[in-house]
Amino acid sequence: MARWPAALLFMCAVLMGAIPVEGATPARPASFEVKGRAGSLGLLPVVSLDDGGSYVSAERLASLLKGSWSVKGPRATLTVSSRTAQFTRDQARLTVAGEALTLEAPARVTSKGWLLPEGFLAKGLGKLAPGITAARPMAAVESRPRLKRVNTSVPFEELRYRSYPSFTRIVVEAGAELSYLVAAGQKEIRVRLSSLAVPALRVEGIDDGLVKEVRLESTGPDALLKIVLEGRAADVKTASLQDPFRVVVDIYRPKESASQGAPKTNGGVTPLQLIVMDAGHGGHDSGAVGPTGVMEKDVVLDVTRRAARMVEEGLGIKVALSRSTDVFVPLRERTNFANKRRADLFVSIHANAHPRSVSEGVEVYFLSSEATDNESRQTAAIENGVVELENPQSRQKTDMLKSILWDMAQSEFQQESSFLAETVLDSTTRSLRLVNRGVKQAGFYVLGGAAMPAILIEIGFLTNPREERKLASPEHREALAKAIYAGLAEYKRRYDQRVRTVQSQPGKSETSR
Repeated sequence: MARWPAALLFMCAVLMGAIPVEGATPARPASFEVKGRAGSLGLLPVVSLDDGGSYVSAERLASLLKGSWSVKGPRATLTVSSRTAQFTRDQARLTVAGEALTLEAPARVTSKGWLLPEGFLAKGLGKLAPGITAARPMAAVESRPRLKRVNTSVPFEELRYRSYPSFTRIVVEAGAELSYLVAAGQKEIRVRLSSLAVPALRVEGIDDGLVKEVRLESTGPDALLKIVLEGRAADVKTASLQDPFRVVVDIYRPKESASQGAPKTNGGVTPLQLIVMDAGHGGHDSGAVGPTGVMEKDVVLDVTRRAARMVEEGLGIKVALSRSTDVFVPLRERTNFANKRRADLFVSIHANAHPRSVSEGVEVYFLSSEATDNESRQTAAIENGVVELENPQSRQKTDMLKSILWDMAQSEFQQESSFLAETVLDSTTRSLRLVNRGVKQAGFYVLGGAAMPAILIEIGFLTNPREERKLASPEHREALAKAIYAGLAEYKRRYDQRVRTVQSQPGKSETSR
């Protein structure tokens, strides 16, 4: 007769209730109880999203309150008696009974309909419907206590990815060292991560022509990373790294597909075909705000749209916008958007802020692990603060460069990024007679991982009342767009000269401009 391992017998006994355990743990209720002066109005189920937040159904809440819910485009209104709460999709700012209110998370729209963040029940419900409250019912303590045991699992931290012209990189970050096993097939790659504790299923749609999606889920005491392919992989490489602890999986494209539309390095050039223009901030992230309320997200979106139109019409180069409306786009997704499209250039447009209201002028940045000066470091810190709005549960990195330079993809384009920055800054400041604050370097999250020359333009200081007035003007925005367009046109002119030089002298690498 075969003997079962003692550990397996012990686990079976615990699951069947044969072994008593210590300690009692309350189960967290999965709904809110809505109460009025006369008693309970009913339960409001909690919906958990991938961003880690808790939400409730807007329509269900309206029903419990005997109110109405109406949607018009990106805006929706919850009406109770004569009071209203007005929401905007993907924005944390709302109006309740005529009063502005900002929540920790924005309203979302999913397949379940409109979802309101849990914070609205605490901060806004009483203003909308006086006397109405919502709270989680007291959790019932399980009659059978739980076993007190040593936790040997590895805490999960983050799942991220980035697409490059020649490969797609997938990273699983953890709170301790990870061991893993890889099984690569033609349609799917599976990575078993030993003892990794994943609290919920994570799914990331990639759709870059090579990888369709990645799924990270629990399987017993371990976690399983499934990488679903939509194209043929030429090779798969894996590595286990530290500081922070992470497993990296690189899936390589076949050489013929990787070369099509690949970005240029300093060793070889082909004509410019696509520029990605990135309007900073957006949605619930307003960016810098001027003394009279002019918001950076609105200014830069307008300037970016204008400049994009001019580039397409005047230079015959296709332009893709990382955002074309007032929506929030996570920082890492902006250059990822450019990488997926195999763009030739990435241009991010922002407006500056400074404690000294007299600060003025234009400056252009490219990515570096070392900031040019203290002001450059402070500017990057302000722009990088957006990462705190991406996920309420996101942890603060002790070293910000771990977030943006984990692959060092921008290093080979640093020289070309510097040249692009100089050309655009010179055109912008000369044509508009603005203060030239110089080309600088800093660790901007939004430029991290770009597989092409990438720059960030600060078009003025919203914290300066005089510059705020100019940035609020459509005429000045049009002039800024023309200046940026002129800089890109000059860059293209010099770039085309290098293309002709390389084509006329086969085998000669580029050594100077």
